[in-house]
Amino acid sequence: MASLEAYIRQRQRHKALLLMGHAVVGYPSLEANWQMLEAMQQAQVDLVELQLPFSEPIADGPVFVRANQQALAGGMTREQYFAFMQRAARAFDFPLLMMGYYNSIFQMGHERFCACLAEHGGRGFIIADLPPEEAGDLWPCAEAYGLAPIVLMTPLTPVARLHHLARFARGFVYCVARKGVTGKQTAVDRQVQEFLHRCRQATPLPLALGFGLRRGADLECIRGWADIAVVGTALLQAWEEGGPAAYRSFLAALARAAAGPT
Repeated sequence: MASLEAYIRQRQRHKALLLMGHAVVGYPSLEANWQMLEAMQQAQVDLVELQLPFSEPIADGPVFVRANQQALAGGMTREQYFAFMQRAARAFDFPLLMMGYYNSIFQMGHERFCACLAEHGGRGFIIADLPPEEAGDLWPCAEAYGLAPIVLMTPLTPVARLHHLARFARGFVYCVARKGVTGKQTAVDRQVQEFLHRCRQATPLPLALGFGLRRGADLECIRGWADIAVVGTALLQAWEEGGPAAYRSFLAALARAAAGPT
């Protein structure tokens, strides 16, 4: 199996901007999650992060906080999460990334977590509250199981630290478009472009931009600056407001914007 970075590079040969989707597993239901992934496959989404519900998702805005809480209230377990991931990995073409918070990994233990993630078809993980210096042996465990630990960079990160973080990065780098939590609209402006330029100078890996991308116009603005656009909250809101049809329509519009002029 090709590395995550190699997969991304191959996709970049055919698309101006890749698209990464997001789903909170268990919200509003596993059946709804499956329909979301089917829509993502139809729209040729390139990567998907599957969020493991957690009681205190500190990097998430109110939409995802509520989704996490309701998934847990509905009985979502870690075992159900990994079973869903395995089923999805077998059914869909896009790589799946675990997204979540460190307490969930700490409870499992690094070795067990990495083994479980790899066994169930995951290709890497995004841990929103874990500086890599505090990860202990998680990075070596990930490498042993062929997993990509995704590093986050933010607009407030000093340049020297961006270069330091790049030493830990694998697969791609997740560039957080602004300070704060997910969901709020991000103004895709010169400041975002300058931030991406700083990240580009720090690492040769592909750059994903997330937090607050909500419209096709946002994706059009970052083509040529970022390599991957991450859309999460806006997708979930499309489902909540209009169901599967609205979700598919919104995804199709995002995919057209990411692809660029034909």
